[in-house]
Amino acid sequence: MKQIITIVLLVLVGLSVQAQVKKNKNAKYVTEVNGNCEQCQKRIQKAAFSVHGVKSAVWKIETHQLNVILNEEKCSLLDVKKAIAIVGHDTDEVRARDAVYEKLHHCCMYERN
Repeated sequence: MKQIITIVLLVLVGLSVQAQVKKNKNAKYVTEVNGNCEQCQKRIQKAAFSVHGVKSAVWKIETHQLNVILNEEKCSLLDVKKAIAIVGHDTDEVRARDAVYEKLHHCCMYERN
């Protein structure tokens, strides 16, 4: 009987250890963010850095790619995309509200899908 209890406990401990997903403290992501100019670049990067856990955020005007390094224990890439959409820029997953987009400077208005 003691052997059965011991085996059951070992199996339960083994399953609980496997179920824990280790979060990356320096997760690197590349995502698309719509924008046009240096003004957009400053706004996008500032919005990304406003998310607690973002360590690095660089948006390139030419490619519309945002390179992000973040602590997955504190935030997710979706959190960053939501923050960017709040300031008027569409991402591949989150679209900015029309009212916010329309308040952008005319040079910052990109073609929306």
